[in-house]
Amino acid sequence: MSEENRKIAFICSKGNLDMVYPALVMGWAALGNGIDVTLFFTFWGMDMINKARIDHLEVPPIANTSMKMNMMGVPGYVGIPQIFGIIPGMTAFASALMKSKMKKIEVPTVREYMEMLVDAGANMYACKMSVDMFGLKKEDFIDGVKDIVTAGDFMDMTEGAQIIFI
Repeated sequence: MSEENRKIAFICSKGNLDMVYPALVMGWAALGNGIDVTLFFTFWGMDMINKARIDHLEVPPIANTSMKMNMMGVPGYVGIPQIFGIIPGMTAFASALMKSKMKKIEVPTVREYMEMLVDAGANMYACKMSVDMFGLKKEDFIDGVKDIVTAGDFMDMTEGAQIIFI
C-alpha cells in the first residue's frame, strides 16, 4: 500500500471579503494537518491574488440575504432589509465592520493569510481563461502565484485531491 499524502484543492471564484476566508482558513488548517494544498483562482476570486485588489476586498450587503448586522457588531438589529444595500456607503460600512471585528479577534488580513499559505507550501494558480478575459498577466499577481494554468491543467495537477468550490 502506497503512503501517498492527502491532497485538497480549493477553487476560489468569489472576491467578496466574506467569501475569501473559507478557502484561506481551511487551506491553513489542511497545511497544519500535513495535507497538500492547491488554490485555483478564477473569475472574481482572482481579486484575492491581484496586487491592486487584495487589500480592498469588501462585503456587499445587497443580495447577501444572511447579512445580520448584530453579528457584525451592531447591537439590537437582526437584519438589513435588502433595499438598504443600495444606500451609498453601505458596502463600505459593512466592510469596515467586518474588518474591525476580524482584527479584534486577530484574524490575519487576506494578504497576511496568502503569505502564510505560500510560506507553508500551498500551491497557487490563476485560471488562464479568466486572466485572458480580464486582460491580466502574471505580474499583476502577488508573489507566490506559481503560474497561469488552464482548467484542464488544474485537473491534472490535482488528480486524487478533494476539490472544494467556493
